[in-house]
Amino acid sequence: MPLSTVPAAPGQCIFCRLVAGEIPASRVYEDEQTIAFMDLGQLNPGHTLVAVKRHAATLLDLTPDEAAAAMRTAQRVAQAVAAAFDPPGITLLQANGREGEQTVFHFHLHVVPRHAGDGVGLAWPRKDPPRELLEGYAERLRRALASAG
Repeated sequence: MPLSTVPAAPGQCIFCRLVAGEIPASRVYEDEQTIAFMDLGQLNPGHTLVAVKRHAATLLDLTPDEAAAAMRTAQRVAQAVAAAFDPPGITLLQANGREGEQTVFHFHLHVVPRHAGDGVGLAWPRKDPPRELLEGYAERLRRALASAG
């Protein structure tokens, strides 16, 4: 079953328009495949988005080269965030599909400086399934990986 996304009408993807220079952005970094810019919502000072330039809705739509480029840029930006803002922690977040909490359907990563008591939460309930169930999940994934080549 494909991920649940909300495709933008042609020419309406906000990140594609940002990449094209049609809308303003506080750009931080740019290379051939990626762009980094300040998130308008700023969970904490220095909150930066890293996006691929080509329109790709989710992680599953990226080429391997784009995925690698996005992670290289995220690491580079995280290093700059650490140097510029000196946070005691950094959260790297990437969401896919509506149910995965994705809100802009153009692949991007959030680089979020973190501080104790900043009110930003990433808590989820632990389910602690039995080992046999985990082994079954692992087998399903191994089969999927093998069939993908």
